[in-house]
Amino acid sequence: MIGFLNALPGAVSQGLIWGIMAIGVYITYKVLDIADLTVDGSFCTGGAVFVMLFGSGVDLKVALLAAFAAGMLAGLATGILHTVCGIPAILAGILTQLGLYSINLAIMDMKASQSIAVTDQNVLDKLWVSLRFLNMEKYPIVRHPIFVVGVFTAAIIAVLYWFFGRELGAALRATGSNQNMARAQGINTNVTKVMGLMLSNGLVALSGALLCQYSGGNEINVGRGAIVIGLAAVIIGEVLLDKLFRNFALKLLSVSIGAILYYIVIQAVLQLGMNPNYLKLLTAVVVALFLTVPYWKGKYFSKAAKPVKKEESTNA
Repeated sequence: MIGFLNALPGAVSQGLIWGIMAIGVYITYKVLDIADLTVDGSFCTGGAVFVMLFGSGVDLKVALLAAFAAGMLAGLATGILHTVCGIPAILAGILTQLGLYSINLAIMDMKASQSIAVTDQNVLDKLWVSLRFLNMEKYPIVRHPIFVVGVFTAAIIAVLYWFFGRELGAALRATGSNQNMARAQGINTNVTKVMGLMLSNGLVALSGALLCQYSGGNEINVGRGAIVIGLAAVIIGEVLLDKLFRNFALKLLSVSIGAILYYIVIQAVLQLGMNPNYLKLLTAVVVALFLTVPYWKGKYFSKAAKPVKKEESTNA
């Protein structure tokens, strides 16, 4: 139990970082109604761009922006394959993800992993997020990953809430709700789809860059299975908090909370002695269970009351 409590801050920190990725997944999966598998590649792309730029002396803020832009380019590639080439969205995402594996290797100088020189105190002081900052005795609260990534998450949710309340964001939401109706209103749905995919993968790549900071490096397989983790966060948050969180900003917050809960569960299972090789299987089971809950609730527990037929009275 003590070991679990000691590991809890790290689990919450990772949950918040992956929660930003899950918000990106929410945009495509829930808002646009597109199953985008680019995520597994663009997550690594963000980390690869960040580690190479920051490692070469580029300012941290510029490196983060470059990671975000690289993710947007990945989303643009998927969007073009889907809208211009007519390839179904799920296949377009697979093709982009496949191509990104080689691109990510090229970005990282054909090495499977790249590290940030966190042994240098000057480099460590420049980072915004790091596993080492979990040490509350050595670093102030404002440097703690939970605080820093929490501020990041709040800022992202605020910007997205503002954006989706504007005309352009509303057009994007309309495209996901009903494409035919959106087109009838004069909305170019191909443009809004591409925009949504770019925004989503930009956030995914930004999350990858933050995880690269946190862990001290990036490796080529870091994004493998990211889409499943993102879906787990979205579904957990929706199932547990859907009745309470109805506002769009709160729905985005529920996704981040879902990611935190997911990583807390993972940490608890690891503390119980589960083989880490089974984590992917556990994730698949968790996602399947939370996907099943709404179906069972609708089928077995929310049956509409049948109208009571009034017996016709007969007059003797």
